[in-house]
Amino acid sequence: MLRQIGNDVEKNSVFDATIHFMAPRKSSGSRNREKLPGKRERATRVKAHDAPHAPELVVITGMSGSGKASVLKAFEDLGYYCVDNLPVELIPRFAEMALQSAEIRRTALVVDVREGSKLEQFPGILKAVRRLIPTKVAFLEASDAVLLRRFSETRRPHPLGTDSPVNTSIKAERRHLASIRALADIVIDTTKFNVHELRAHITERFHEQASEKSILVSCVSFGFRHGVPEEADLVFDVRFLPNPHFVPEFRPLTGRDPRVAKYIRSFPQTKEFIQRISDLLIYLLPHYIHEGKSYLTISFGCTGGQHRSVMIAEEVGKRLHQAGYRLKVVHRDMPKL
Repeated sequence: MLRQIGNDVEKNSVFDATIHFMAPRKSSGSRNREKLPGKRERATRVKAHDAPHAPELVVITGMSGSGKASVLKAFEDLGYYCVDNLPVELIPRFAEMALQSAEIRRTALVVDVREGSKLEQFPGILKAVRRLIPTKVAFLEASDAVLLRRFSETRRPHPLGTDSPVNTSIKAERRHLASIRALADIVIDTTKFNVHELRAHITERFHEQASEKSILVSCVSFGFRHGVPEEADLVFDVRFLPNPHFVPEFRPLTGRDPRVAKYIRSFPQTKEFIQRISDLLIYLLPHYIHEGKSYLTISFGCTGGQHRSVMIAEEVGKRLHQAGYRLKVVHRDMPKL
């Protein structure tokens, strides 16, 4: 099966975890089609909510394959009037329309490298538009390796053309968009998001009563003998805790078994570690959010990834969830019993 992410279609590969919380999909009401002047744009009118909104424009831009199409759909579900691939010279007219319309208040549009050389006009146009209407720029990006994989799986050409290899086009596009990235109010790295997590993150972040705890936290347990997770942002070594492996009755079990968890928790250093690490993370997370981070992977490692790291990841995850953060827990090396 294939699934769409951004302008790409991504294979429905098996992920090593499932998200524990996702903002529910909202009905956007009846939709009517309406075309703006020009040949390329696609507009979707979303029925306005009963309550009036302050005028707002969100410009979605960024790397090809980073998920802009999925993000635009998330804005549509939030009640925004959405337009894909609007020519940059029409952005001021689009902003004026939003200001003058009684129905269209919150608007979102995609501007990207498909504009070609006209994209160079965007910084000046953005400056003028910001004097007309409150405007935010959301820049989406992902690692070169992930973008290359997405293009490889979909077998679609890069917008910059087929004369060069895709990896060369990705690097050229990143250089070309550097000045626009510098103008962004929000930078979202979609490397670690699947399509559902990305849309849930946008919904959480741009909802009218958006939570200040919109970051998605992943608690990962692993075994050092199998290597440290490449995606880890923070790594904690829990091999200092007593090892249940040396208790014969616990050896075939995992840290999710209540008996094993009770054994590990019975040591005072375990309780103190869980408390101190949880307090540290609850202190750090608002600062990561303030810096624009949308996804944080916290990894806990023991020798084999079966007992101690599993129990600690579960316990810390529970505390962060209780603190109001979106959580998923991954046990990378835990045996499937």
